[in-house]
Amino acid sequence: MTGAPPRTLAPNVARAANLIRQSQMTVALTGAGISTPSGIPDFRSPGAGLWEEADPMEVASIIGFRRNPQSFYRWIRPLARTMIGAQPNAAHLALAELEAGGRLAAVITQNIDLLHSRAGSRQVLEIHGHIREATCLNCRGVQPAAPVFQRFLEDGRTPHCPECGGVLKPNVVLFGEELPAALLIEAQRLARQCDLMLVAGSSLEVAPAGDLPGLALAAGARLIIVNREPTPYDAEAEVVIHADVAEALPAIVAELSAVAARPEGAGG
Repeated sequence: MTGAPPRTLAPNVARAANLIRQSQMTVALTGAGISTPSGIPDFRSPGAGLWEEADPMEVASIIGFRRNPQSFYRWIRPLARTMIGAQPNAAHLALAELEAGGRLAAVITQNIDLLHSRAGSRQVLEIHGHIREATCLNCRGVQPAAPVFQRFLEDGRTPHCPECGGVLKPNVVLFGEELPAALLIEAQRLARQCDLMLVAGSSLEVAPAGDLPGLALAAGARLIIVNREPTPYDAEAEVVIHADVAEALPAIVAELSAVAARPEGAGG
């Protein structure tokens, strides 16, 4: 991963790289913005957000799903097709490279698209669930999601359990459902134990994930935020980069590599 960062990003990229280099434990927190360069729309961006033409409490709440699963599946069908066809982008690959180099302890993600794992990240906490599996609401049997979604994309029919005929629900957290307790507790533990949190592509507006930077700061950690739009924690961050994550994160990794490659005493 090479190439110099754009001139306007260079100072903050260098500062972010320096913080990561000094850190004993860096944890990343990612949101929908890290996957938009892969073609997956986020939920709130004007003109492109998934909630622009849908009421989330109608189509993506557990109450709405139980009442009318067909409505949920009609809404998610184009998104499912996009997610299944999406590829990890340079931002996902940059985080995987940081982990492989021993500079990143874990990725806590709000995303359900599996792109972090597909990029090579190994320590990934998917606190909003994932599209790897689907669970029957009747018998609670768990099915691999890939064949379920493939049939659904082909025929458009609401998926049903092959064992009992109940409706299958993807293992994603809908509105009105609690986050997986064990994963949330682990994410909170990591936030309190890290000395640096790198936020990438998250608006930090959705609790409890959006509260994790606050836990990190309260425990004495530093904060780097890479996000196109301002967040509630910008004023408390050591470095804020309002840019495309697929441009900024690889630039940070490249800066780390460049500094490591310099002869001792060469400066920088």
